[in-house]
Amino acid sequence: MTEIVRETMEYDVVIVGAGPSGLSAAIRLKQINPDLSVVVLEKGSEVGAHILSGAVLDPSGLDALIPNWREKGAPIKTEVTEDNFFILGPAGKMRIPNWPMPPLMNNHGNYIVSMANVCRWLGQQAEELGVEIFPGMACSEVVYGDKGEVRGVVAGEFGRNPDGTPGPSYEPGMVLAGKYVFLGEGVRGSLSKEVIAKYELSKGHCPQKFGLGMKEIWEIDPKKHKLGTVTHTMGWPLGSNAGGGSFIYHIENNQVYVGFVVHLNYENPHLYPYMEFQRFKHHPMVAELLKGGKRVAYGARAISEGGWQSIPKMVAPGVALLGCTAGLVNVPRIKGNHNAMLSGIAAAEAAAKAIAAGRSGDELPDYEATVRNGAIGKDLKKVRNVKPLWSKFGLIASLTLGGADMWANTFGLTILGTLRHRKSDAKATGKAKDFAPIDYPKPDGVLSFDRLTNVAFSFTNHDENQPAHLKLKDPSIPISVNLPDYAEPAQRYCPAGVYEVIAEDGKEPRFQINFQNCVHCKTCDIKDPSQNIVWTTPMGGGGPNYPNM
Repeated sequence: MTEIVRETMEYDVVIVGAGPSGLSAAIRLKQINPDLSVVVLEKGSEVGAHILSGAVLDPSGLDALIPNWREKGAPIKTEVTEDNFFILGPAGKMRIPNWPMPPLMNNHGNYIVSMANVCRWLGQQAEELGVEIFPGMACSEVVYGDKGEVRGVVAGEFGRNPDGTPGPSYEPGMVLAGKYVFLGEGVRGSLSKEVIAKYELSKGHCPQKFGLGMKEIWEIDPKKHKLGTVTHTMGWPLGSNAGGGSFIYHIENNQVYVGFVVHLNYENPHLYPYMEFQRFKHHPMVAELLKGGKRVAYGARAISEGGWQSIPKMVAPGVALLGCTAGLVNVPRIKGNHNAMLSGIAAAEAAAKAIAAGRSGDELPDYEATVRNGAIGKDLKKVRNVKPLWSKFGLIASLTLGGADMWANTFGLTILGTLRHRKSDAKATGKAKDFAPIDYPKPDGVLSFDRLTNVAFSFTNHDENQPAHLKLKDPSIPISVNLPDYAEPAQRYCPAGVYEVIAEDGKEPRFQINFQNCVHCKTCDIKDPSQNIVWTTPMGGGGPNYPNM
């Protein structure tokens, strides 16, 4: 086999991912030293194409990065005016008053935003400072130096045939090398996963925990629209089957963001997260709001939920993990974008200082220290026990004990210490024989929709003449193990209908991967009970093309 020869481009800092953490790092590097060469590589077709978030934005990260963001025209207009929290039953609701909530749960001063559009704006700010941004450049490999350090990445490989061999239009891609490489790929990034394993960065830390977040944008009757209103719910339809909840945010242009999160540590393999979301919209409170409206967009992605206990070591030689790659989401607040931005700022400051001192390819301990001892650490330590309590004791205990623990931590007291996460979400999956199948109502095509219809509203697209980016370590496992033991849950946990078990008359069932549908949520890489599915980046700018997520 002929060895692939690639050109190399040298930079001071190479950043993978044009999300809030990567773009914040790029901007801060140029603010510190305009002469630094900085490149941002983004797998989406444009900046923002793969960004999906709730999102109620705590502006503290943006305040630290660009204090005059209002004057500069950031797409951040809708301040939260009303904050509601309900526990739902099948037909009713009970409001939880705001006054017993810890202060950190207050959304006063926060904004409802499209993080896709915020990132588009951040990309413009970065380019004005001289940052090079290359969208449609999926990073497929980590490049290591002679001393075992991360030296760079391979980006922009195109033209492989479906069997993996180079096609007639094959482009080998380039090596983008840097004194330091920042990985801001978001949750469960493929390069980050490799780096975490290679340098054993999770050693001594709890396993990361995850949720699956699904979101639709609706245009609703203007009479029902209440700009700035934020509503969260828990309870029905999930009940005791899984942890999770919903959000409904009233944004500009008579639109609402309707979202649903299912914690991926659920046991029942018959659970169908996407159908739980669709069923949720038939609750009277939600159905009345959406009646007469229309859905205009859909998307899904995984969320890191392990919190303080699950943050791995964030640095290794030549590399740093940023934002959701490191798991910096505050779960009870349902917020991580501010911490992502603060992490990008901290990494940039540590790298700029190191480069000024003539260093390269080593660890950046100052970055790790700033994250753990600064604003991010303070934010996450206060809420560190909410998720473990929810996982172990359920909804009511997490509300009462978790709330009490957050109040105590607000005053600097520690009642419960630091509770641990014991096992991965994949290992939490139970055997199919131990659980009853769940009968889900058929989508009505008005409020609820089948997966493939909804996936069309994610505007996802992949060139079909390329290798499937969803790899099976052992192609026999789905039918020989996952089907008899777990009723092959990939058929259900994927929110895009990528995985099917095809059972034709007189033939053995077969496992089919419709990779063209993939919205890059990474749930399969997380939840597969056999850990047999490996998510990798597709070639080019494939994937969803989110408009205002």
